[in-house]
Amino acid sequence: MRYFPAFHDLSSRSALLVGGGELALRKLRLLLKAHAKVTLVAPRLCAEMAEEARDDRVLWMCRPFMAEDVRGRALVISASGKPSVDEAVAAAAVEAGIAVNVVDRPDLSSFIMPAVIDRDPLVIGISSGGDAPILARQLRARIEAMLPARLGALARFAGTFRAAVGATIPPAGRRRFWERFFTGPVAEEVLAGRETAAREAMLGLINGPASQAAPTGSVAIVGAGPGDPDLMTFKALRRLQEADVVLYDKLVGPEIVDYARRDAERVYVGKAKANHSKSQDEINALMAEHALAGRRVVRLKGGDPFIFGRGGEEMDYLEARGVAVEVVPGVTAAAGCAAAAGIPLTLRGTALAVTFITGHARDGEPDLDWTSLASGKQTLAVYMGVSTAGVVAQRLIEHGLAAGTPVAVIENGTRDDQRIVTGRLDNLDQRLRQAAVTGPALIIVGEVARKAMTGEDRALEAELTALPRRLPEALAV
Repeated sequence: MRYFPAFHDLSSRSALLVGGGELALRKLRLLLKAHAKVTLVAPRLCAEMAEEARDDRVLWMCRPFMAEDVRGRALVISASGKPSVDEAVAAAAVEAGIAVNVVDRPDLSSFIMPAVIDRDPLVIGISSGGDAPILARQLRARIEAMLPARLGALARFAGTFRAAVGATIPPAGRRRFWERFFTGPVAEEVLAGRETAAREAMLGLINGPASQAAPTGSVAIVGAGPGDPDLMTFKALRRLQEADVVLYDKLVGPEIVDYARRDAERVYVGKAKANHSKSQDEINALMAEHALAGRRVVRLKGGDPFIFGRGGEEMDYLEARGVAVEVVPGVTAAAGCAAAAGIPLTLRGTALAVTFITGHARDGEPDLDWTSLASGKQTLAVYMGVSTAGVVAQRLIEHGLAAGTPVAVIENGTRDDQRIVTGRLDNLDQRLRQAAVTGPALIIVGEVARKAMTGEDRALEAELTALPRRLPEALAV
């Protein structure tokens, strides 16, 4: 790396800032947050800068920059916006051996300013080495959104108990204690702003027998969404990064599993149709074994655990054995894939309801209420239905759903290799075979599926619709 990352203590130390406009204003605010004493050099100040300069820690020198201004400074920042001034400031600082930053001029700077996430006393800096500052800011925004607003309060709270923990808990157990603390109910109380209750609970945690006891394990059954890592929830990411063991399915891509801690044990448990790396019973037993041994387990599933994900079965199994279980919902395939394909699952006047059904069945045909599914203005979202698509389509038509009902098949939905195949209900199986769709795929049946059709698809559908009317005319001729 070109730049060595470090945090500079400026408390009550002298810093020089050159410039009086918007660029300098942002730097002044950062310096004041760091409790620096700022000498501000500029012939003029913008209105907001003039207001900030009223601070007792700011000394404004109403004049142009002079080389001797750099003497005795802890660091120098130039944000004048004028190349000649910035170059003069950089030259004077370098000659005096003082660290200097020139805004938007890494070639003149001996240090650069990162994009900063401030959860005082927790501070995160993100740098692109001056090559892509906009990218650094975008990353800052994404990380900001993941972090609880009171994370700094949590860090300060923990700091007030460091001595007590050090005096009470043996060295071998301290790391595990703090890991449990930061992911446990006491931390949640602090993040919720209930610090009085948190302090009482913390004293009990430190002094109680549990602090000396073996760690208690747990299982988080986590929905990873339909495939795009950006669709994961913040809570899902946190649980992954806290896990000691991650059990993941075939539908969970490696880019999602990589969010887990580097030292977490990762166990592939398969769960592809008719090709299970481990049976459900084996998976259940494995989760319980790790949790009862004191480990934090994440059972990572594609989509949402409670929508055709067997999350309910796993929860019941674990609770029956006294294992603490948490369910973290995920974006289910119907919502994620439909959005990625531009298909609204409900649409006023067209689709007044949406029904999730499974096409998976041991005997080749799912046991469903076909009459109900074939009636009304609704959308059907068929999970795991590629192999039984022909049977599903046939039963729906037999029970009254129009043969020409639009269908859309979304393969690898939300991923880079997403593919959409459209057609009619009566040629669904044929379209799947022609396109060699193997899954994972979601099938959407209903008028809303027309939204995914291309111009060529619409022309073909119009031709097929008109064919029954043209056939008698052709026979008459």
